[in-house]
Amino acid sequence: MQMESGIVYGLTSTLKGEITIKDGAVAQSNFHEFELLRIDEMPKVETYIVDSHEAPGGAGEPGLPPVAPAVTNAIFDATGIRIRKLPIRPEDLRV
Repeated sequence: MQMESGIVYGLTSTLKGEITIKDGAVAQSNFHEFELLRIDEMPKVETYIVDSHEAPGGAGEPGLPPVAPAVTNAIFDATGIRIRKLPIRPEDLRV
Protein backbone atom coordinates (compact mmCIF):
# COMPACT_ATOMS: atom_id res chain seq x y z
CA MET A 1 0.00 0.00 0.00
CA GLN A 2 2.86 2.43 0.70
CA MET A 3 4.32 2.00 -2.78
CA GLU A 4 0.94 2.75 -4.35
CA SER A 5 0.46 5.87 -2.22
CA GLY A 6 3.92 7.07 -3.25
CA ILE A 7 2.86 6.71 -6.88
CA VAL A 8 -0.37 8.63 -6.16
CA TYR A 9 1.63 11.53 -4.72
CA GLY A 10 4.12 11.35 -7.60
CA LEU A 11 1.34 11.53 -10.20
CA THR A 12 -0.41 14.27 -8.24
CA SER A 13 2.68 16.46 -8.22
CA THR A 14 3.39 15.69 -11.88
CA LEU A 15 -0.12 16.42 -13.15
CA LYS A 16 -1.80 18.68 -10.60
CA GLY A 17 0.67 19.93 -8.02
CA GLU A 18 1.12 23.65 -8.10
CA ILE A 19 2.09 26.30 -5.61
CA THR A 20 0.60 29.65 -6.50
CA ILE A 21 1.74 33.04 -5.28
CA LYS A 22 -0.78 35.75 -4.42
CA ASP A 23 0.28 39.17 -3.14
CA GLY A 24 3.82 37.88 -2.63
CA ALA A 25 2.82 34.89 -0.47
CA VAL A 26 2.00 31.24 -1.10
CA ALA A 27 -1.78 30.97 -1.58
CA GLN A 28 -2.08 27.38 -0.30
CA SER A 29 -1.90 27.19 3.48
CA ASN A 30 -1.71 23.40 3.80
CA PHE A 31 -2.42 20.09 2.07
CA HIS A 32 -6.21 20.57 2.22
CA GLU A 33 -5.83 23.17 -0.55
CA PHE A 34 -3.98 20.85 -2.95
CA GLU A 35 -5.97 18.76 -5.42
CA LEU A 36 -4.99 15.08 -5.13
CA LEU A 37 -5.31 12.43 -7.81
CA ARG A 38 -8.70 10.76 -7.42
CA ILE A 39 -9.10 7.00 -7.37
CA ASP A 40 -10.76 6.96 -10.81
CA GLU A 41 -7.71 8.78 -12.23
CA MET A 42 -5.23 6.29 -10.81
CA PRO A 43 -3.74 3.75 -13.22
CA LYS A 44 -3.49 0.10 -12.28
CA VAL A 45 -0.34 -0.49 -10.22
CA GLU A 46 1.21 -3.88 -9.53
CA THR A 47 3.76 -4.10 -6.74
CA TYR A 48 6.20 -6.98 -6.50
CA ILE A 49 8.15 -7.80 -3.35
CA VAL A 50 11.69 -9.03 -3.97
CA ASP A 51 13.19 -11.39 -1.40
CA SER A 52 16.17 -9.93 0.39
CA HIS A 53 18.36 -10.71 3.36
CA GLU A 54 18.87 -7.00 4.04
CA ALA A 55 17.21 -5.22 6.93
CA PRO A 56 13.83 -3.74 5.96
CA GLY A 57 13.78 -0.07 4.99
CA GLY A 58 11.35 2.52 3.68
CA ALA A 59 8.64 0.96 1.55
CA GLY A 60 6.73 3.99 0.30
CA GLU A 61 9.46 6.38 -0.71
CA PRO A 62 10.79 4.51 -3.78
CA GLY A 63 7.50 4.92 -5.63
CA LEU A 64 7.56 8.71 -5.79
CA PRO A 65 10.85 9.88 -7.41
CA PRO A 66 10.61 8.02 -10.75
CA VAL A 67 7.03 9.08 -11.55
CA ALA A 68 7.64 12.52 -13.12
CA PRO A 69 10.58 11.34 -15.26
CA ALA A 70 8.60 8.28 -16.39
CA VAL A 71 5.56 10.36 -17.39
CA THR A 72 7.55 13.12 -19.11
CA ASN A 73 9.73 10.60 -20.98
CA ALA A 74 6.60 8.74 -22.11
CA ILE A 75 5.18 12.04 -23.42
CA PHE A 76 8.44 12.72 -25.25
CA ASP A 77 8.47 9.22 -26.73
CA ALA A 78 4.87 9.56 -27.93
CA THR A 79 4.93 13.18 -29.13
CA GLY A 80 8.50 14.42 -29.41
CA ILE A 81 7.64 17.19 -26.92
CA ARG A 82 10.10 17.51 -24.04
CA ILE A 83 8.41 18.62 -20.80
CA ARG A 84 10.68 20.79 -18.66
CA LYS A 85 8.38 22.00 -15.85
CA LEU A 86 5.70 20.64 -13.57
CA PRO A 87 2.81 20.32 -13.28
CA ILE A 88 2.18 19.22 -16.84
CA ARG A 89 -0.57 21.32 -18.41
CA PRO A 90 -2.53 20.68 -21.63
CA GLU A 91 -0.89 23.70 -23.26
CA ASP A 92 2.53 22.10 -22.63
CA LEU A 93 1.53 19.31 -25.02
CA ARG A 94 0.85 21.56 -28.00
CA VAL A 95 3.46 21.85 -30.73
